[in-house]
Formats: sequence, C-alpha cells, structure tokens
Amino acid sequence: MFRLLRKLIVAVLALIGLAAVAGAAIFASGGISARQAPGRVETTLLPKFRAAAIPSSARQSKNPLPASAEVLSEGMEHFADHCAVCHGNDGSGNTEMGRALNPRVPDMRQPGTQQLSDGELFYIIENGVRLTGMPGWTHESPDDNWKLVHFIRHQPKLTPDELKQMESLNPKAPDDEPQTAAKPEGAAPAPTPAHTHTHTHKKGA
Repeated sequence: MFRLLRKLIVAVLALIGLAAVAGAAIFASGGISARQAPGRVETTLLPKFRAAAIPSSARQSKNPLPASAEVLSEGMEHFADHCAVCHGNDGSGNTEMGRALNPRVPDMRQPGTQQLSDGELFYIIENGVRLTGMPGWTHESPDDNWKLVHFIRHQPKLTPDELKQMESLNPKAPDDEPQTAAKPEGAAPAPTPAHTHTHTHKKGA
C-alpha cells in the first residue's frame, strides 16, 4: 500500500514538474501574447495535457446518431453558421480569425483531429479548450454537437458543391446583405415564413 502511494505521489509530482516546465517555456517565449506562435515545448506538451484531461468515459463515448444524409446536412449547416468563422468551411483554419489565433486553429482534416475518437471530439466541442480560442458550446440538445462530429469526419471529403452551399450559409455582415427596393407607402407587409430553422445555443462556462 505504501509503495503504491509513493508511486502515485511521484507521478503527480512529475506531472506538476512538466506543467511548470511548459508554463515557463510559454512565458519565456513570449508571455501571454497571442501574436507569437507557440514554441516546440508548448506545441509538444499541450496536446498531451489536453488528451490526459479528457475523462476516459468521455473518450470512449460513441456517437448515438446514425451518419445519415439529414444528420450530415444539419451538421454542415450548423458548422457553416457557428464554426466556420474560425475553422473555415473546409476545416483548414485559414480564416482571418483562425490565422490570428495562437495556438493556431488546427487543420481539422489532418490526423491530429481525425484520429481523435468521436467522444473526444464531442467533449472538446462541448467544453472547449483552455488557453486557446476554443470556447465550450452547450446546446439545447446534445444531438447538435454529435451532428457536428459527423460533419467533422466528413470534412476531408468535402466537394466543391458542398463548399459552395456552405458559403451561402455563412453569416453575412450587414454590408454584404442584398439590398431590397423600398416598398411603396401603404404596401402590405411581406408574409412571415411558416418555419425558420434556427440553432439556439449558449456559451459554455
């Protein structure tokens, strides 16, 4: 019993030591500035810390939704509307926001993301990642994030037609909205659509 406890203490102290080394490396290489790319120590250790911080129960979770065309379409719509501003429609991270972040937004088509389990992807979407630009997103239904997991799996295979469709779904700035002609005075108001599909979400803690 004592030997097991001693090993546990040594392991905890080793982790604390690694965290201290990583923290020192971060500040020595540029402090808290997001303008400077992370150094080798930070880029090597932080993914390991992230992986270790995800509970095994979450890591082993399976996607409860089938990979149907409808699920994939809804995941694509959600990603284009909420995620593409940083990640890009294609998942490359090559956007104005993505290029300004350090640590950089990952290329979600690459093994670093695609080799994560479905449960790990869901956990990261749901909870975010500290010390990065990734917030946690909690939706009215967890199915929304599981649909995103399916879409992330599909990103390496996106077609030109799908990318074009996503561009039409991206949020538009007021100046980009098409201008409509002024209505004559006394004209009847435009009919209200019978159904509008929206995503209700709140930022996670």
